[in-house]
Amino acid sequence: MRYSGQIYRPPSEARSYILQATIGCSWNNCTYCVMYREKEFRVRPLEQTLQDLQAAGEIYGHRTEKIFVADGDALCMEMSAWRTILATAQNAFPRLRQVSCYATAENVAEKTDDELSELKSLGLSVLYIGPESGDERVLRRIAKGAKPKGASRETPYLYDQHVAAGQRARAAGMKVSAIFLLGVGGVAFSEAHAEASARLATDMDPAYLAALTLTVVDGSPLQKIQQRTGFELPDQMGLLRELRVFVDQARPSDALFRTNHASNYLPIAGRLPKDGQRIVDTIDAALDGRIPLREEWMRGL
Repeated sequence: MRYSGQIYRPPSEARSYILQATIGCSWNNCTYCVMYREKEFRVRPLEQTLQDLQAAGEIYGHRTEKIFVADGDALCMEMSAWRTILATAQNAFPRLRQVSCYATAENVAEKTDDELSELKSLGLSVLYIGPESGDERVLRRIAKGAKPKGASRETPYLYDQHVAAGQRARAAGMKVSAIFLLGVGGVAFSEAHAEASARLATDMDPAYLAALTLTVVDGSPLQKIQQRTGFELPDQMGLLRELRVFVDQARPSDALFRTNHASNYLPIAGRLPKDGQRIVDTIDAALDGRIPLREEWMRGL
């Protein structure tokens, strides 16, 4: 199997076979992200991808149940490539029960309803979508997508696009894992970011819901913005208060919620909204100092 550059995957894909069908991210403009900055986006030649799939199947096929298709937003691949990859995966991995990938709201929008349903029927069952925030001002500041020509500053385009992506993927039978980023609104928009993110999590209604914590990475566009504008990241207590608001106000139908990513100070899990009060009580205990937070040296990207 061949890999180009650093490979990233969600925590829940730790036991998955990682298939790098695309290199980099087709958008690659999010201000906080440096994951794919060193890569020029391209779709790998299909022959190479299929060769890797078949080679992995010969070695791991008897025990692999999950495949994660990398890199940043592999959903952007043409349907012809997806059809061939998913058919080959089913043949190479007899026990395969899940294929997943990162996706942007924009490349969900580029697929028709019939195409999304076809992808689900072929085995693509989970999409990881990261709006990071529900606040329209924050979404635009972190460059989560391009604004349509002629749209006014007040047009809630990015919020609505993420709602549509979640709803359309769910209607196709896929499970959506929605990812939000504590701290990305800075101190100035902390409360608005938390409240709007809870609304977006409710409206997207994902099967899985995760909160990560922002790190201002050296060399990122956000670091340059921070140096220029004085962007201030909330402290630990401020981040926990954001998390509390988010959990308290988010009302998906039934989502498995986790903060198990290494960036977080407080790893917690439960179902929302069913376990919301228990999780809020845990956060309150952490705010009061009754539960220790993860040490800085234990945190990571």
